[in-house]
Amino acid sequence: MTAETPQAQVEEFDLIIIGAGSGNSIPSPMLADRRIAIVDDGERFGGTCLNVGCIPTKMFVRPADLARELRTGEHLGLRNAHVDLDWAAVRDRVFGRIDPISSGGEQYRATGEPNISLVREQVKFVAEHELITASGRRLRANNIVIAGGSRPRELPALPFGERVITNAEALRLESLPDRMVVIGGGAVACEFAAVFDAFGVAVEQLVRSTPLRGVDEELSEAYAAAAGWPMRLGVTVESATETESGLRLELSDGTELETDLVLAAAGRIPNTDTLDTYAGGFDHHADGRLVVDVYQRVLRGGVPADGIWALGDISSEHQLKHVANQDARIVAANLVASAAGEPLEANTLGPVPMAVFTSPEVASFGDSLADAESKGYDAFAVRHNYGWTAWGWALDDDTSFCKIVVERGSGALLGAQIIGPDAAILVQTLVQAASFGQTVRGLARGQYWPHPAATEIVENALLKAEEILDQDEAMAEAGE
Repeated sequence: MTAETPQAQVEEFDLIIIGAGSGNSIPSPMLADRRIAIVDDGERFGGTCLNVGCIPTKMFVRPADLARELRTGEHLGLRNAHVDLDWAAVRDRVFGRIDPISSGGEQYRATGEPNISLVREQVKFVAEHELITASGRRLRANNIVIAGGSRPRELPALPFGERVITNAEALRLESLPDRMVVIGGGAVACEFAAVFDAFGVAVEQLVRSTPLRGVDEELSEAYAAAAGWPMRLGVTVESATETESGLRLELSDGTELETDLVLAAAGRIPNTDTLDTYAGGFDHHADGRLVVDVYQRVLRGGVPADGIWALGDISSEHQLKHVANQDARIVAANLVASAAGEPLEANTLGPVPMAVFTSPEVASFGDSLADAESKGYDAFAVRHNYGWTAWGWALDDDTSFCKIVVERGSGALLGAQIIGPDAAILVQTLVQAASFGQTVRGLARGQYWPHPAATEIVENALLKAEEILDQDEAMAEAGE
């Protein structure tokens, strides 16, 4: 992409949107009078979440979870509950739903709106407001939204190829291998390890440090202990040798591992390098992400670049679809506001929850106790096990739990970590409370909680926290 067409051939737009994930939601009737170009070179239109991420993955997780529950249900009285998972049938169901949405969205953007042009090429910045495509087209706009996303990180010892794949290829495998090594300890690695384990693949997961790094340490340890497949911690792949049947991996602990297929899921990197955002003079974080302000404006020399916006993985520390969607809402609002000379809207929504649909399921938001204390909070943590509630008895669950982190005195919810069935649903009760400034005081007793339901796990954790606050208050009054 070095050849450039003459300056006279520059195509002028009012707005260029790079990326067809969350950025694709920006065009609206409010922008109908603007000439817009949507630029995307993805194999399938619609971005990571739709095609190779959140949505199809969860459509594999559901049958995997059902099969696992039946196979491990003997403690509940289930007998001879063998179940086979048909990979091809599940895969075809998933993409029979996903692919028409992707192709339909592409067709609509290509032909359905007279003010929108679809450019299905790779682009690079050549100036602050100018791009060049792989075929040499030059595109220019006063407003450019950079929503180019991220991609899987390639490991030096394991370049991508026939036997080293990413999540994108893993979802569309024609047939399953007998053995698979999953490399990584983040959400992608943990979800895919759980799925392929349920489908009968002999999975081994290699984690450089600890799984789900960044969550509460106790939760990470509980997850590693509860995962139903071998998980080796503190190891990396030093080299790989192709064999007749697959790959032989030499590990950092001196051992070797034979496998048919490697799924490399050791993090993701922003696509700023492939877009050459550096040529635009924009500011970048050390990891390559674009630096944005609270209005989602990209910074250039420490100040907002005029008309340059960014959203999602390419600028956010949270590689989460719901965060990218919120970023897009802010950008869309501010494109209209800036044109009208009105005040911009700040992106101050928080806190940010995350969920990992692995086995067991994990969800969290905010700080762990260690994080809170490192930030100077006088805080405490409360843990309530699933097995201490009637719903936990129904599950016969003696490993899952909920932890909440609370600031002493104010009772503010600083964070929560949950591991167990429906963790992603349960955490939202606490996210909602924290988002609207509710403290733990009265949160449990101030409303009805269905009995016996999983939400009683959260209710009882809140009751414990309030009890500790009451004890602190009583001790303070007594002068202790």
